[in-house]
Amino acid sequence: MLKKQGKIFRHSFYNYLSIEIQFMNLRIAYKLLLLYIPFLLISCGNKKNEDITETVNKNGSIETSVQVTHLDSTRDVLTTTHKVWVKLSEYKTVQYHDTIPSLGLETTVAENAEGDTKNISVPKEYELFITVK
Repeated sequence: MLKKQGKIFRHSFYNYLSIEIQFMNLRIAYKLLLLYIPFLLISCGNKKNEDITETVNKNGSIETSVQVTHLDSTRDVLTTTHKVWVKLSEYKTVQYHDTIPSLGLETTVAENAEGDTKNISVPKEYELFITVK
């Protein structure tokens, strides 16, 4: 009978130890979570995008502009302009014109100065994505 009691005691001791380890893991996870939350909140702040500029560095840079104008119902003109700036002066301007197919028309709602609305058809616009390497 003592052996059975010893086994029961050991078994319940191991259960207690297992439960205690689980609580320790939960406490550690809770502390890590509490440490992680401030970093998460700080990183979610409204940061200014450093890639967007208001002015061009005219000491040594290339300024590029891309424009799409509608030529007719089937064609658009893509104009790419590069301005090369060296030592605060415009060294050279290079301009390319390419004819590209039009995307067609889309229907949209327009509003005039009096607040009247009307459905009109306007040319679809291209989305521009620029990759810089």
